[in-house]
Amino acid sequence: MKKLRIWVNSLNLFQQFLGIAFLTVAFFIVFFSSFVDIEIDNFVNSQMYSEIHEAQELYIASDGTYLNENIEHYVYSPSLKKYEGNITAEEKTMLENVDLEKEDSSFIYNSATVSCSVRKLDSEKMLISIYSSIKREAFKNSLTSTVINTALRFIVGLFLLFLVWIVYLIRPLNSIKVYLEKKKNGEIAELKIERHDEIGEVAEALISMNDELEKQNRIKEEMIQNISHDLKTPIATIKSYSESIKDGIYPYGTLEKSVDVITEHADRLEKKVYSLITFNKIGYLQDVDEDKTVNMAVVIGKAIMSCAVLRDDIEIDTNVNESVVFHGEEEPWRVVVENLLDNALRYAKSKVTINLEENLLEVINDGSQIEKDRLDKLFKPYEKGTKGKFGLGLSIVKRVTETYGYKVTGENTDDGVVFRVWRVQQPKKNKKEKHNKIV
Repeated sequence: MKKLRIWVNSLNLFQQFLGIAFLTVAFFIVFFSSFVDIEIDNFVNSQMYSEIHEAQELYIASDGTYLNENIEHYVYSPSLKKYEGNITAEEKTMLENVDLEKEDSSFIYNSATVSCSVRKLDSEKMLISIYSSIKREAFKNSLTSTVINTALRFIVGLFLLFLVWIVYLIRPLNSIKVYLEKKKNGEIAELKIERHDEIGEVAEALISMNDELEKQNRIKEEMIQNISHDLKTPIATIKSYSESIKDGIYPYGTLEKSVDVITEHADRLEKKVYSLITFNKIGYLQDVDEDKTVNMAVVIGKAIMSCAVLRDDIEIDTNVNESVVFHGEEEPWRVVVENLLDNALRYAKSKVTINLEENLLEVINDGSQIEKDRLDKLFKPYEKGTKGKFGLGLSIVKRVTETYGYKVTGENTDDGVVFRVWRVQQPKKNKKEKHNKIV
């Protein structure tokens, strides 16, 4: 059965259609030979007997003057053993096998060549009506031919209808195949399928997916250019300052100040590389332990100590429940809080607020609101904000939160922006799917 299923799946639509058509015809032949032929035979007999009885009634009512071209009537006298009428020798021979003295008022006799009906007229006479089997077979053959022709016309019409339908399905599917082949080979391709069924929906989904992939590729290229530019400056500074110090020249006046500049740019370079590594590493979180938890108050405290120096002019207000724990490990959650806090400090005017309660973390800033067209793109990788760098920070947040069964959103408030993290489901166990590396 499995081999048959595999073989059927290997056929294209047209081959499957031909197979179905063949099975339909085969079923029709078997059905006709075993069932329809019997039903036709029964119908013909029923019609023949009805015609004989009707002819007998009319013959009796008309005192023998009614005639039927398909039926011969004879009056038989059992006592005299004599027939009235021009009966043939063949018919006499056939009637010798019939019990003409039977007490029933009427009965039917059927042989290979003739069929007859015997009916008592009175105590002395019997009416014998003979219907030729040749005429019966001719009627049966005519009826069978009509049924077969009608059925064949229906099957041929149905076959043509299905053939048109199959072609109607195959043409857009071939267009989709050609479109995908061209896209795979990097060629320019267009897909125009004006349908509103499932095939049309698939075509629209493919076009939408291609547009999104092209957009992501453009963003990646821009992101790589931005990364190259951002990395180029600190590397060039470190290299030039190092060469100057090696030659005994202090570009920043003194050795200590020149080394401080090198250290500052090295720190910048380290932070940029760390963001890339973190983004890639978070995608490989596996075997999440549902029972493992971390105290988020401790994580928030460490994150504030790391990020507060970025803008000492911004007030950081906390409303933290010290007993709240989140599922997961400390390091990924610290990355989440640091990225949210770093983002809030970058845009805040004067204040950042952190709220923590059971299964909910909020990071609020009083900066400018986010444009509506960017709200849905905040957590996409490579998206770059107005003051953003690589556009990876919020993507890292999204990956960590979803891995541990949480959700993150960004919303505008009346006086700023709030990012919320809350629990929605069990963490993902034994996550086998890996994200592609970006560097």
